[in-house]
Amino acid sequence: MDLIKQFFISLGTAVVVYYGVKLLLFSRMLFPKQWFPMSKTFFTSMGEWAVVTGASEGIGRAYAFALAEQGMSVVIMSRTKETLDQVAKEIGDKTGQRVKVAVADFTKEDVFGEIEGQLQDLNVGVLVNNVGMLPSYFPGRFLESAELDQTITKVINCNVKTMAKMCKIFLPGMANRGKGVIVNISSGIACIPFPMYTLYAASKVFVERFSQGLQAEYKDKGIIIQTVAPFGVSTRMAAYQQTNIVTSSPEDFVKSSLQYLRAGDKTHGSVCHTVMGWLLQSIPLQVIYAESVLSSLQDYIKKKTGYEASIPESSPTFKIQLNEQEE
Repeated sequence: MDLIKQFFISLGTAVVVYYGVKLLLFSRMLFPKQWFPMSKTFFTSMGEWAVVTGASEGIGRAYAFALAEQGMSVVIMSRTKETLDQVAKEIGDKTGQRVKVAVADFTKEDVFGEIEGQLQDLNVGVLVNNVGMLPSYFPGRFLESAELDQTITKVINCNVKTMAKMCKIFLPGMANRGKGVIVNISSGIACIPFPMYTLYAASKVFVERFSQGLQAEYKDKGIIIQTVAPFGVSTRMAAYQQTNIVTSSPEDFVKSSLQYLRAGDKTHGSVCHTVMGWLLQSIPLQVIYAESVLSSLQDYIKKKTGYEASIPESSPTFKIQLNEQEE
C-alpha cells in the first residue's frame, strides 16, 4: 500500500509540475517586452536589408512595413509588379527607406536562379518566407480539388520548395557574418492533421519541422530561425473576415509576432492565437474528424465568405485558386 501511495503522490507531483511549467511559459506570452527584450537597433544590427516574399498585401506587406519602420531597407517579392510598385512607393514615402521590387511567381519551377542573381550583393539580415498557396477558400476533400495534379505541384513549389530555396540563398551569408533572422510563416491548422485542408496543412507542417531542424543546426551561429503559425488574420486568404479578438489585422498581428522573435523556434504570434493552438490540440481527433463536424466546417466557411451554398461542390466554379498567401 505504501508503494501505491508513493506512486500516486509522485504522479500528482509530476502533473502539478508539468502544468505549472506550462502556466509559466504561457505567462511569458503576456509580457513579451520583459521576457523577450530586443534593442531598438536589433533588426538593423542583423544586416542592412530584409527580404519578404508574398509582400504586396496582407501579412507580407505588414512585415515589409514593420521592418522598414525599424530602419531596414527592404526587398519585396510577389508575382504582380504593379501592386509591388505601389507598395514600394507607400513604404518609401512613409519610412524613407530604400525598397527594391523583385517579381517572382513561386508556383513555377525555375525562379530562384534569377532571384539569387538579383540579390546576391545585398547584405540580407532578415528573411521572411511568407508566400504560400491555399488551393481553395472552401474546405473540401483531397480528390475534390480542381486540377489536382497541377494543384499538388503548385502547393509544393510555393509552400515547401520556395522556403527551402530562399533559405539556401540567404542562410550562407548569415552564417558567415554570425547573425541573421529567418521567419517562416506556417499556419495554426498545422497543429493537427487537418481534414478538408489536408494538402495545405501538411505543407505547413513541413515549414515547421524544417525551421525547427534548421534552428537546431544554426543556433550556435547566432542565427534566429522561427516559425510563426497564425490562426485568424484578416487577409485575402481568410476572405477578409472582420477583425475581432480572434481575427487580427495583418498590421496588429505582425507587430505582436515580432515581439516574440526571441521566444523560441515556434510561436503563434499572439496570446489569443497561442490559446487557440492549445485548445485545438486538446480536442480529441475523433471529434474533429466526425462527419457532422466536417460538414459544419464547410457550412460555416461558406456562410462567412458569403458563398452560395446552392452551387454544387463538383462545379468548376466551386474551387477558387489562390496562388499566393499574400499576392
